[in-house]
Amino acid sequence: MFHSVVSWVAGLSGPVVYAVVAGLVFCEDALFFGFVLPGETAVVLGGALAAQQKVSVVWLAAVVVLAAVAGDFAGYQIGRHAGRPILDSRPLRRHRDRVDGARDLIRRRGGVAVFVGRFVAFFRAIMPALAGVSAMPARVFLLYNAAGGLVWGVGFTLLGYFAGHAYARIEHVAGRVGAIVIAAVVVVGVVVWRLRDHLRRGRDGKDRPGTGSG
Repeated sequence: MFHSVVSWVAGLSGPVVYAVVAGLVFCEDALFFGFVLPGETAVVLGGALAAQQKVSVVWLAAVVVLAAVAGDFAGYQIGRHAGRPILDSRPLRRHRDRVDGARDLIRRRGGVAVFVGRFVAFFRAIMPALAGVSAMPARVFLLYNAAGGLVWGVGFTLLGYFAGHAYARIEHVAGRVGAIVIAAVVVVGVVVWRLRDHLRRGRDGKDRPGTGSG
């Protein structure tokens, strides 16, 4: 499913790009879509399409920031009004340790946790709802949410934009095959890094006091 969505987004152009990228970013934060497709993937793809002049990079960045802020606030409102059912939902039950860690971070750091959580895929998907469940004041949430959405939205849009330009230059110099090989190496590197990070988190969880047999 992930690769199908990526291929579909990469084939879009014009106003549809704005709508699809904004929708994916919004749903990631408001409806836990981040468990399926991390929002930065859609944003980076959108930035790459902007490098191909299919959309405006300025307008795309603005749309992404607005979608990120609005999606987070929707997730916050859902958490604030739904309360306990959010914590007992199936997606969160499967990641209980990480959810508890996120709630502890909110208790200790408040709005800073909202800002920092924007840059970690799992936390980005759940932090708004957890902030609502924790009864964080709306004005505090909005301040840090807007700051995080601005930095994240502009940053990942430009990342995709410059990556798209770099790909075009590489393709011109090395040919299409060389460019595809280099792109594949980069993708494999990212996948390996994410896998190692996932395995490390798993080991850390097992090594916590009280989790062993003794």
